[in-house]
Amino acid sequence: MSEQPHTTHFGFRDVPAAEKQKLVGQVFTSVARSYDLMNDLMSFGVHRLWKRHFVAISGVRRGDRVLDLAGGTGDIAALLKPVVGDQGEVVVGDINAAMLGVGRDRMTDRGLVGGLRWAQLNAECLPFPDASFDAVTMAFGLRNVTDKDKALADICRVLKPGGRALVLEFSRVQSELFGKLYDFHSFKVLPKLGRLFAGDADSYQYLAESIRKHPDQQTLKGMMEAAGFGRVEVRNLTNGIVAIHKGYKL
Repeated sequence: MSEQPHTTHFGFRDVPAAEKQKLVGQVFTSVARSYDLMNDLMSFGVHRLWKRHFVAISGVRRGDRVLDLAGGTGDIAALLKPVVGDQGEVVVGDINAAMLGVGRDRMTDRGLVGGLRWAQLNAECLPFPDASFDAVTMAFGLRNVTDKDKALADICRVLKPGGRALVLEFSRVQSELFGKLYDFHSFKVLPKLGRLFAGDADSYQYLAESIRKHPDQQTLKGMMEAAGFGRVEVRNLTNGIVAIHKGYKL
């Protein structure tokens, strides 16, 4: 008998692991032009504050070289660029060409060109030498990666000793009552808003489901430690709707 193919989750569905990357790609190609709207609908606009806080506590300094994974639309890169300055560099990596195109166009329109590089890549197999970056950031992307353990290990590999990895991601809400309200918004309201404003209810349904399947705060902390990170810290924002995980390559 042949072995059953390895499966993983795509939202609440189980799919062959080899198919998840393609399915996620279709979602983000669909929502690329409405990605900011999507984040506003999912977070009531608070994602902009979360991202600013994420960069503010990153420890990134002038002259640093930073890899921003799943950074397609350039939100985090736009915040990082003034921090690293003219002597630093931000490499924006994303697996989705449509997302990268949106981000590159947006940053060019804002006059942010120098010190930025754009790379289409897979977070599970980064095309960079060991010890290439002072910091690696990943905002709202890890939950869409098929093999998260592999991605975390490769992030650790490309960091310099003492370098930092920071993950901003939707997580486990801490309050039961708040969680019920959040679930209602995610599963009853969000898909309808997606259909109304973006003509795409299914992608928004997947995104809500993907949040619930993502590892909770302590599980992700353990995964980062297993990948080789030390001094892993967890910071909840907005009652745990999102969390920032920060770890160091020791």
